[in-house]
Amino acid sequence: MIPAPFLVLTATVCTQSGQAFGKHLFDRLDPLGVLGLRLGIAAVVVVVAFRPHRMPRTASQIATVVGLGVAIAGMNLIYPALQYLPLGVASTIQLLGPLTVAVAGSRSARDLAVVALVACGLWLIRDPASGQLPWLGFLLAGMSAAAMASYLLLSRALAATLGHSALAIALPVAACVGLSAGLASNGVAVAQPRILALGAAVAILSAVIPYSLEMAALKHIPAGTAGILLSLEPVVAALAGLLVLGETLSAPQWFAITCICAATVVAVGWTGRGGDTGPDEPATGPRGAALDR
Repeated sequence: MIPAPFLVLTATVCTQSGQAFGKHLFDRLDPLGVLGLRLGIAAVVVVVAFRPHRMPRTASQIATVVGLGVAIAGMNLIYPALQYLPLGVASTIQLLGPLTVAVAGSRSARDLAVVALVACGLWLIRDPASGQLPWLGFLLAGMSAAAMASYLLLSRALAATLGHSALAIALPVAACVGLSAGLASNGVAVAQPRILALGAAVAILSAVIPYSLEMAALKHIPAGTAGILLSLEPVVAALAGLLVLGETLSAPQWFAITCICAATVVAVGWTGRGGDTGPDEPATGPRGAALDR
């Protein structure tokens, strides 16, 4: 049997490698086209593979599921951000969404340390010495982070009633938003067979495989442990950007990534205190289980 931590780490590598290959598609489609393809194909695969066994029954549940779908689409704003930022930088900023949820409302010394590490990381990741500051890229990555925070909060609201079915229902909503934007921006180019094949590869590598691996892992390890492993995503993203895209980061930016990864480890806690109630804790997605307190 494959160890559960290895599954989480493999999922992280797949996610960031998939995003790096997605950026490679920018010479064929603009980022909205890549975003739409990724969401559309991932929605089809996830709905077929993980057929939802619970459906929203009240107006409140329907509205929350729609909101979850919009949040998932918003998380994919990391693709437009990649026009302006290296993958490692964009992924690091996106991680601030789950971190905000993790420490919101707390005044403990541990969470003050998280804030200090994040502030240091944000200051350093700007690194004006590396060239002109791409403020639009920071804004888009920040919007992606806010959407991820919304995703965690909405998934918490649906965990008890819909469980994992919520994600399979919300993904088609996200796909409608993403595909509408992609078609409006790229037209029929999105439907070219070669583009569809490449989009399918990106969707499967960056979304379907990681989701499946993380869900399998969370059956065997505490959610807090998964959260600590997922904190490595910015490092993996920076390495994927270097190896796949040839993107280099300055020393301050590497140190910034280290600070924010350390902040995530502190936030989830080495013992998994807070969000870690055990492997069977209900959640709509692996990141919701791993980083949502």
